[in-house]
Amino acid sequence: MADIQYYGTGRRKTATARVYLRPGGGNVVVNRKEFDSYFPNETLRMIIRQPLNLTETANKFDILANVAGGGPAGQAGAIRHGITRALLEYNADLRSTLKHAGLITRDPRIKERKKYGQKGARMKFQI
Repeated sequence: MADIQYYGTGRRKTATARVYLRPGGGNVVVNRKEFDSYFPNETLRMIIRQPLNLTETANKFDILANVAGGGPAGQAGAIRHGITRALLEYNADLRSTLKHAGLITRDPRIKERKKYGQKGARMKFQI
């Protein structure tokens, strides 16, 4: 295990991803499954590849991602955030490119909790 690898933790909504970048040919594995079978939606695959395409490192790294929680869109966003953080660990000079695209900032939007005495987070009981 003397291989070089770069690590990044990504989060979005309730999803958390642990992402490892290893030198390779661009192979992506998510939760020990093939990338295309885990994310059949092309839009989600495009979201995940965005930081790699932006920094022109798409074929430099193999990506191993473990993701839990949330749905497919939240998991894709979490993996994208994790890839971005791992790329910053690889080369800090990529920060301006990634920052300009808005990929470094974590998306803080999560579901608001239900309050007592109400029907939902904001909705009141009908009188």
